[in-house]
Amino acid sequence: MKWITREYVKVDRVACPWLIKKFVDKGAEFIFVPPDNVMDEAKRLGAIPYDVKNVELGHHGKECSFEAILKKYDLTDDPALLLLGKIVNGADTDNTLHHQPEGPGLNAVAEGFRHLGFKDDHAVNAAEWVVYDALYAYCQKMVRDGKPNGAFCIVADGAHLRRAFQNGGSSIVHL
Repeated sequence: MKWITREYVKVDRVACPWLIKKFVDKGAEFIFVPPDNVMDEAKRLGAIPYDVKNVELGHHGKECSFEAILKKYDLTDDPALLLLGKIVNGADTDNTLHHQPEGPGLNAVAEGFRHLGFKDDHAVNAAEWVVYDALYAYCQKMVRDGKPNGAFCIVADGAHLRRAFQNGGSSIVHL
């Protein structure tokens, strides 16, 4: 199957191809075009558009395209993928939906990949997928350790808030 999105990839347009290739369509072919050409090229090529406005596999409310793919392809039963979705969302949006602490770090890494001189979006994806492999491994470990919101997320229950207050209230509490 062919999948199409905007050129000059960053967070969601790297995370989504990783997710699609690993869990949805192992033979996926990805196409990156100027934003104004996505829908015409999708129709011409019979490709599935993602991470563009007004498509099923795009942003909806505060959810990002990665989360739309998780839902559409019934991947929400994997808590590690759900956590990864929160991290991707935190990197790709204003991070007000999940307040995921790892998000800004992923955004910085993704921005760095844009400046490493790769020849095109395919090369950026090929290089950066190892980051998503590592993040997925981290998410699996967090789930196994009983931390489905990640290692750095403060859960708003009494015990955790007391612990945060005892630590001065201004530091990140590792749970």
